[in-house]
Amino acid sequence: MKLDTIEKLYISELRDLYSAENQLLKALPKMAKAASSQELKDAFEKHLEQTKGHVERLEQIFQQLNESPKGKTCRGMKGVIEEGSEILKEDGEDSVLDAGIIVAAQKVEHYEIASYGSVRTFANLLGKDDVAGLLQSTLDEESETNEILNRLAESVVNPEALIETQLADASANR
Repeated sequence: MKLDTIEKLYISELRDLYSAENQLLKALPKMAKAASSQELKDAFEKHLEQTKGHVERLEQIFQQLNESPKGKTCRGMKGVIEEGSEILKEDGEDSVLDAGIIVAAQKVEHYEIASYGSVRTFANLLGKDDVAGLLQSTLDEESETNEILNRLAESVVNPEALIETQLADASANR
């Protein structure tokens, strides 16, 4: 597709998001399984359900556009997920690994927030207010997930990781 109009770019970016969300549907269960913190597992399971809704919203948008959502692979999400999957293969203290999983998950969320913000802006520019509203709903959920991850990192996971690190250091120095 030649990107010579905002509408073509908009459709291309929507396809990119559709691919990204479908990749995430496969990655989230692995992240939930790898997490040791129950709160983190719960956050991933909740976001998995939201992600299913994100895919449905995108399919609804594509129906309105009379376009197929398929035909593009989101290489950005593929890379972020591959990078995050590296932490799932590591051996270490549970809470430290959970902290790493949160880092990986927040990279995903920030990617999605940037993408949804852009396509929502395109929808507004193109006068597609109903679609912009759907995209804003997803953007709100992505932002909410990011905030949940922030709270978990700051109040539960990172402090536990620090304690485990200090205990491991104290043991090693004996």
